[in-house]
Amino acid sequence: MLINTIRDFLRLESASGILLLIAAVLAMLIENSPAQYLYGALLNTPVDIRIGAFEIAKPLLLWINDGLMALFFFLVGLEIKREIIRGELSDPAQITLPVIAAAGGMIVPAGIYLFFNWGHPAALNGWAIPSATDIAFALGVLSLLGNRVPNTLKLFLLTLAIADDLGAIIIIAIFYTTHLSIGSLLAAAVALAALFVLNRRGVLSVTPYLFIGVILWATVLKSGVHATLAGVLLALFIPLKSASTEEPSPLEQLEHDIHPTVAYAILPLFAFANAGVSLHGLSFSSLLAPVPLGIAAGLFIGNQLGVFSFSWIAVKLKLARLPDGVNWLQLYGVSLLCGIGFTMSLFISSLAFARGGPGLAVDDRLGILCGSILSAIAGYFVLRFALGGKNHTVSD
Repeated sequence: MLINTIRDFLRLESASGILLLIAAVLAMLIENSPAQYLYGALLNTPVDIRIGAFEIAKPLLLWINDGLMALFFFLVGLEIKREIIRGELSDPAQITLPVIAAAGGMIVPAGIYLFFNWGHPAALNGWAIPSATDIAFALGVLSLLGNRVPNTLKLFLLTLAIADDLGAIIIIAIFYTTHLSIGSLLAAAVALAALFVLNRRGVLSVTPYLFIGVILWATVLKSGVHATLAGVLLALFIPLKSASTEEPSPLEQLEHDIHPTVAYAILPLFAFANAGVSLHGLSFSSLLAPVPLGIAAGLFIGNQLGVFSFSWIAVKLKLARLPDGVNWLQLYGVSLLCGIGFTMSLFISSLAFARGGPGLAVDDRLGILCGSILSAIAGYFVLRFALGGKNHTVSD
């Protein structure tokens, strides 16, 4: 049952990675074509919702980034809760190495970015951009190697990515929160209290949770805390117990129901809306500017160095051990794949640098694309060499 669930997840994420790539390429083609004005006009289309005195007025781009991405973070929250209670993250022996590796994959890239941008105060806010791993793209590259990849190596990457997502959520909550509205925060606290009561009373119907979740999202949006965090908070209260052993829990059912929508629609749409980089006037020297160079170096060099070195230290200090059937070269290949930061890096950059700023919005996307592409290519060829022609079955 567990193996089948993992295999289904991997297939879904791999297909999502291909769609993400297509959406990103399409966005760049349109942005650099005569239809560029249509792309900009679409993303800047105003969308308003008004109920009495309450109003949410944002361009379409921010509805995607603040609204639809809340569903992505809701799914991430469901996965993290399930993994902590019942899955890989519930066993300290299984999670030690991926969690330590994830820490290295966040600390070292951030340090490299700060090194290149220390003398540029306006750019320092982007320090967390290279500290993110795109699980869909990473698994998409891994899937190109077929059944030669050991399941234990896939599980290592999955667990590392979950820990990385959790770290990204904490970073967003602490470092990318704007001016706070006390009234909206109090309203959000009331919504959280209502969710707590539903959970403690054993309510298994998801309808009241989702209804209050919409209210929670609106209040968090108005509070100054990024609205996507409402998705994570809502996920924590969804029950992981079911009415009978034959039925899936509300959490598992929701995860199953929304995963295809997130993988096949929301993430590709987010990539399309955020990956459009105009190449007009850009040259190789553009990549050597502090922001794109710091991001690209952080993703490509920082992630492989952080993930691999922290893993090596943890194993040598006997804090953890290598996954069964995995050698150091294979682990290094996965460390390279961790430098594919596309989706989460773009998301964090949208918080760090507002569109229309002093060139930073273009610079950060240029660095993300270059660093992610280099990591994907290098990771694929290292793993292809490391795995050779050996095939692995599900029982490996």
